[in-house]
Order: sequence, then structure tokens, then C-alpha cells
Amino acid sequence: MDDAIDPTDTPAPENGSGRPATGGGPRTSTPAVSCDGVVIRYGDTLAVDRLSFEGHAGQVVALLGPNGAGKTSTVEALEGYRPVSSGSVRVLDLDPRRDHAALVPRIGVMLQKGGVYPMLGSAQVLHLFASYYDDAEDPDRLLDLVGLSAVRRTPWRRLSGGEQQRLALALALVGKPEVLFLDEPTAGVDPEGRIAVRSIIADLRDRGICVILTTHELAEAERLADRVVIIDHGRMLADGTPADLASGTADGSIRFSTEPLIDTADLAATLGAGATLEEERPGFYRLQPPPGSATPAVVATLAGWLAGRDLALGDLRTGQSLEEAYLAITGSREAADSGAPGAPDGRAGRGSRGGRSRGSR
Repeated sequence: MDDAIDPTDTPAPENGSGRPATGGGPRTSTPAVSCDGVVIRYGDTLAVDRLSFEGHAGQVVALLGPNGAGKTSTVEALEGYRPVSSGSVRVLDLDPRRDHAALVPRIGVMLQKGGVYPMLGSAQVLHLFASYYDDAEDPDRLLDLVGLSAVRRTPWRRLSGGEQQRLALALALVGKPEVLFLDEPTAGVDPEGRIAVRSIIADLRDRGICVILTTHELAEAERLADRVVIIDHGRMLADGTPADLASGTADGSIRFSTEPLIDTADLAATLGAGATLEEERPGFYRLQPPPGSATPAVVATLAGWLAGRDLALGDLRTGQSLEEAYLAITGSREAADSGAPGAPDGRAGRGSRGGRSRGSR
């Protein structure tokens, strides 16, 4: 990342819009991030169970899974803060623990909580972190990029939750990282801030940065990620693009919204034998078309039926969202294997040292 980051007004493009699965930046044969058969134990508890995945330059990889799935343990191992019991992790072709001093200046870590001196103003803490690096971003430019120039003198403890998140992102960017680890980057951030964060992540991807993202907000993952790795009980359940994962669990249904309590029986009969229709929640419907029917013809019939009753058609989509695919995948695993839960998901254990670790390298 040789140049300063430039803000953009355009949100990260939606998946399915023609973006390559590997992202917009350059792709090299050696992955920027690699987990190969990783096992992590806490005593008798198996937190990560033979997990393997890769992240390449110019790629956003989202790690998804319920609390206790092993996401944080995996990321901490990649950052060099957590030893693995077996298997291997590599970041920028370095061992995160053995080569930690060489790796730290080349990665950025955004914690959801902690790691910041609470009495320092936003500008002060950014200038402090910038002093840890030989070639840092301009702190004032970063403040403007994340929309915090107006609160540059406000101490961390007096910032709103969303402002703290944006400052944490700026701190992760100040060292011009080649690999960026983001923990819930849009949690508590207002809609304008979310757009700014998406723009920053899209710009980083285009510059060839590998971004490893953990989040519970599946809509954000669907919008931002080039690849999604779904983990539960420490095991990988799925790995692919959001579109691939959704299509892999698609059931051919059509979802739409209109007024609540429409005559679902009449609409189903109009669509043809075998069609089923249910109102999943007030005003939102799931339609299973007749077997063998063509989707465009079904949509045309649906639109005509609604138009004949002066009802608006909204939120029309076919197939499944990433959220629905995620629930189907994790639900199938839960039904098949109750398993022992992994270690609690959370970073409180090292949050207090997250900021200092970069300065004391």
C-alpha cells in the first residue's frame, strides 16, 4: 500500500455483479493467509478441528459462524497471539509466532473493543500509532477518511460506539498493512458510517490487500466478501463465494413482499398445480412454484395477480440470500452432529494489549 488511502463515495459492489471470486486486486500463487489442518485445543476442549482455508491478495474473506465456532481462535493464531496444537498457519509466508516481529509491521488488526488509551483524543492516538511505523499513513488523512475530523480532540471514552469502531479501523490502517484483520467492523456503526467502511474495504481489496473479516452481520458479509468460510464447532462446513453458497442450498423458491394477509390460497391456485405459498411474516411471502415451471412466467403471473388487486410488488428475489444459506448449512450440521462446543468466542483476553502489541514490536 504505497499511496495514502483515498476515500470513495461508492459502496462495495454487490456479489453477483460480475466481480471475480478472487476479488479485484492482484492474485499471486502464494496465499497471503493460509490455514492448513489447524487444530487448537484449550485443555480437553477442541476449539478448532482440522481447519484449512486460504486468503489471497486482493481478496476479502469472511469467517462466519455462531459464538464458540472457533473464528476468534483461528484469527488469533493467524495474528500470532495463539499457538496451534497441530497443523500450520502462514501469513505473508511467515510463521505468525516464530516470525512475529517481522510480521507485525505488515498486518493491521482491528479489535471490536479495547486496545486504545481511553483518555487520548482521536488525533492523538492515531499520531501515536503512526509513530510506531517507519512508513505510516497520514493520521489526519485517516481521520478524514473515517469521518472523525470533527471529533479529533474527543477522548476515546467519550466517542459513541460507532465512532470508536471507525477509529479502531483507522488504527488498523495506519501502518499500511498488507493483510488486515477486521473484527465486526460495522457493529454499532450508523448507515453513513457503514457506507464509508464498505468503501474503505473495497478500496483496500482493489489495492491488493487481503482482508480477513469476522462478522455476525450476514448481509454485510454478502455485500463485502469475495469468499465465505462457514465454521461451526471448530470445523469448516462450507467455503465458497456468497453466490455459490446460496445456489448450493437454493430450493427454487421466490420471495416477495406486498400487503399482509393476501389470499394465499387463491394466488397459489392461479400459479398452477403444485404451487405453495406461505406468509413467513406480515407482508413477506415465500412462494414455491409448480414443478418444472419457468421462473419468468411465474413472476409474470404473480405480478399480474397483484396488479389485478391493486397490490404493490416489492422486495422480489429468487433463490436464497447468504443468511438463508448460512442458516441452512449450520442447521444441517446441528441436526447431524450436536458436537462439543468450542471455546467461547471473544477477544477480551487480549483486547487490552491489542494497541500496545504493535508499538512494542
